[in-house]
Amino acid sequence: MTENDHPYRMTIDLNVLDHLGINLYSNVAAVLTEVVANAWDADAECVTISFDIDNNIIVVEDDGIGMTIQDMNEKYLRVGYRRREAEPTVTEKGRKVMGRKGLGKLSLFSIADTVEVQSCKDGQRHGLRMNSSGIREATIERSSEYLPDVLNEDELEVTKGTVIRLTDLKKSRLGVTGSALRRRLARRFSIIGSDDFRVFIDDVEVTVRDRGDLEVVQFLWNIGDGVDYSDFCPGLKERETRSGVIDGRSEDWFVRGWIGTVSKPKQLETDAGNLNSIVVLARGRLLIENVLDKINDGRLYTKYLTGQIEADFLDRDDLDDIVTSDRQRVLENDERYEALMDFLRSLLNQVESKWSEWRRKHGAEEVTQEHPALAEWLDSLPEGYREHAKGVIAKVGAIPVEDKSDRKDLLRHAVFAFERLKLKGAADALAEALDGGIEDLLKLLADQDVLESSLYRDIVTSRLDAIRAFRSLVDENAKERVLQEFLFKDLWLLDPSWERATGSEFMESRLKAEGVIVDDMTEKERLGRVDIAYRTTAGKHVIVELKRAGRQMKLLELVEQGQKYVDALKKILAAQGNASPNIEVVFVVGRPLEEETSNPERVKSSMESISPGSRIIHYDGLIKGALDSYAAYLEASDAADRIGQLAEKL
Repeated sequence: MTENDHPYRMTIDLNVLDHLGINLYSNVAAVLTEVVANAWDADAECVTISFDIDNNIIVVEDDGIGMTIQDMNEKYLRVGYRRREAEPTVTEKGRKVMGRKGLGKLSLFSIADTVEVQSCKDGQRHGLRMNSSGIREATIERSSEYLPDVLNEDELEVTKGTVIRLTDLKKSRLGVTGSALRRRLARRFSIIGSDDFRVFIDDVEVTVRDRGDLEVVQFLWNIGDGVDYSDFCPGLKERETRSGVIDGRSEDWFVRGWIGTVSKPKQLETDAGNLNSIVVLARGRLLIENVLDKINDGRLYTKYLTGQIEADFLDRDDLDDIVTSDRQRVLENDERYEALMDFLRSLLNQVESKWSEWRRKHGAEEVTQEHPALAEWLDSLPEGYREHAKGVIAKVGAIPVEDKSDRKDLLRHAVFAFERLKLKGAADALAEALDGGIEDLLKLLADQDVLESSLYRDIVTSRLDAIRAFRSLVDENAKERVLQEFLFKDLWLLDPSWERATGSEFMESRLKAEGVIVDDMTEKERLGRVDIAYRTTAGKHVIVELKRAGRQMKLLELVEQGQKYVDALKKILAAQGNASPNIEVVFVVGRPLEEETSNPERVKSSMESISPGSRIIHYDGLIKGALDSYAAYLEASDAADRIGQLAEKL
């Protein structure tokens, strides 16, 4: 059977270019990756990329071996040209060829509608121009060929290597600055910046430093026997080297590269995107953009990670291509991929353990830099305690928290707890906690005695604040309603042994029914009082009446009111079966009564006539009594106040 008589034919429609080129890539960095890889395969030593967005042009030039017209037709214009099967897989300069599928060149149409290619080899200069509209016309005509336009001699600029000029740019896909593009290319190649292969973007060379992450790496793990990347890490605190051999595999299955962690995750946020990723390369170019996404490790340390792993065994000539057509993914069921993932999971477990250790070691230094008040506190400690305190601060600083304010609270509690433990002579327990894990330290800080002391101080501090605020209200002769609400909320101001009473609401409602308590202010003034309220405490029934701080009261006036309150309350309690209630009436006044100076015994007997324990209290005396009640604590807490002031600075 002759070819013409054959009943079946496979044909390739030019529509395939839409899928393999025009719509294959979506960003300029991925497209230029293909161009730079082609330049590498052409043994170029220098690649220059120029952006002229205003004039809608991108030009890429290389000084490689170039192409003849025959090379252009048989290799460059031939879609699917399999370089590694048709030619040696190592160039004359000894480079391992990156190209494999012969599809990358089509990606140019992802960012430009017009592509011009000029090349020079063996003294031959020539060039062509392709445009996406011409390809689509050929597609409509069902043609299996597309004929690019031939450039005239006077249009040729190339003198060596290859020049690619992109025009009619799709600007929606270009949105990236020169610095961001340098960063992305630096992360897509490990061969950029070497002595024999340099890439420039707008006359600025792309180097390893353009990655943007090495300069902020705090802890570094060099993998395998490759480059020592510590020279690129000015802020490096710790480093070590890990083996890159994949256990149980052939000797050429190994990795090299580096993994690093930063001090703070926000250091990995750049104009080129978040660098919290580990890229995987093979033969010096990107293969997997972020392998962390595949490892699925949710531990905190992963937020601090960045790195670059080179695994050439993923792209061996004698094995099937592991990369998908768009070079954005790899075949995850391939044994090479599975071996790499097993290796990385094991490696990252080791990294996490060491990261935790190093974080504790250097944590105190970082925390004191962020909170200078802690450095002040450490300097104030006796030398014998200082190292222990540093360990506590480092451990607390390493406790994972999402909210910054939570860390400040932890540090405050750690300082207070350390001071109390120091006074209790608990240095031995503290040292043991430091030798253990964070859990041991937290358990020690949560000691019952420490907790009670902390709570007591918090209570007393809040009460002192209340006393000062109440004094301010009195000095301003504040309205009685404000004073009432303030005083009855903090009943201990009248007597430190009193706490907030409960169960008073029902009795107050009955007192209102008896006409003793009223809400109408006009009626209150007519009755000769400002405000009263009822409380029960320790089995005692207390009626408290506040008078305006500036009002001059009469003794008889108070006695009449007090007896009326007691009679009404006794009637209510008797109905509840309490025939002999213990009742006190407390009058809070601003100005002293005349009889308090001229006849204090009369005042005393008059109050007793109301009910035993009834009395008159002055606002100033109330405040002084409250302050005196806590004077002993204030005298004993000078050191605590110093620590408290320090904590306020955090």
